[in-house]
Amino acid sequence: MALPPQVKSVFRGVDMILHAGDIFTVSVLDELERLAPVLAACGDSDYLETRNDPRVQERQILSVGGVTIWVCHDASPLKTCAVETLPDLIIGGHTHWPAVERRGKQLWINPGSATYPQYKPRLGTVALVKIENDTINGEILNIV
Repeated sequence: MALPPQVKSVFRGVDMILHAGDIFTVSVLDELERLAPVLAACGDSDYLETRNDPRVQERQILSVGGVTIWVCHDASPLKTCAVETLPDLIIGGHTHWPAVERRGKQLWINPGSATYPQYKPRLGTVALVKIENDTINGEILNIV
């Protein structure tokens, strides 16, 4: 399965690619990694080959430019946690529905799905995040 050229075009020039799960095949990560370093969370539709890839964890926790980021497939249970325990940015993708939500100082992003939005095989959406001076901005882009 090859990534559509539109997806590659959107990510060309980014510093890092974070995938929120439902990867389906490791070749997707390989193609993305040709553009930038890749880290991914394991989705509920990801099987042994994907789960065993060293780029894939149940949850990725990282710090970029002083901003703490969690990448997990299903972020919805986290919304019930105490605000003090959560990072600055949470990226989750379980629903395949794009969303950007600011909750106080936290930013919650669901990029949707680049190739399987709302569980339909077609081009969809991705999210781009920019971190500057401890400020996080995120936007959803339609892939066309």
